[in-house]
Amino acid sequence: MRPEGKTGKTRKTTAGRNPAVGAHAAEGGYLDGQMLIAMPVMNDPRFERSVIYMCAHSSEGAMGIIVNRPAGSIDFPGLLVQLDIIEKSDQIKLPENAESMKVLRGGPVDTGRGFVLHSSDFYIENATLRIDDGVCLTATVDILRAIANGSGPKHAILALGYAGWAPGQLETEIQSNGWLHCDADADLIFGDDVDDKYARALRKIGIDPGMLSNEAGHA
Repeated sequence: MRPEGKTGKTRKTTAGRNPAVGAHAAEGGYLDGQMLIAMPVMNDPRFERSVIYMCAHSSEGAMGIIVNRPAGSIDFPGLLVQLDIIEKSDQIKLPENAESMKVLRGGPVDTGRGFVLHSSDFYIENATLRIDDGVCLTATVDILRAIANGSGPKHAILALGYAGWAPGQLETEIQSNGWLHCDADADLIFGDDVDDKYARALRKIGIDPGMLSNEAGHA
């Protein structure tokens, strides 16, 4: 169930080019392990004000998980019941981190599948993808069982679906003034204050959200 070799196309941004922004975003080459931040000029409602943890980025495309968009009324204990992992009567017995675990809309691709971003203190052989030293991705039901019985990772979020880009597509969107990026940290990925993640990600690279124009700059 690992999302290998599959990318879903997203709509390209249509904002005007801002060379300074594009150059900043493209520094360092591939962005796996980084946070992708939507610029205010992003006109795709699926990604407006989104913060995305990049799980994979190469010449073959890119894949990431949106970490600041709650999945509406879906809660983790209820999802465990739906998946027959626990009985409804057992919801009150869940460990604290399972009871409070965030369920997010990870992106518009494969929205019926669950992808768990988690700390690296948990690993399933041949199922867990280690993205960097502190963050892993697992997309099997085994990790949900582990979280439910208290043997799962210390930090985790469950995302329904993911964001995907075809080869070269993300690079084009960055050059079209659609995205910035910043270093990832555990609080941006796993933090409870989901609504504040967008502003904090921008401030992390020294940008005041209120100073950003909703229109792209022109040379």
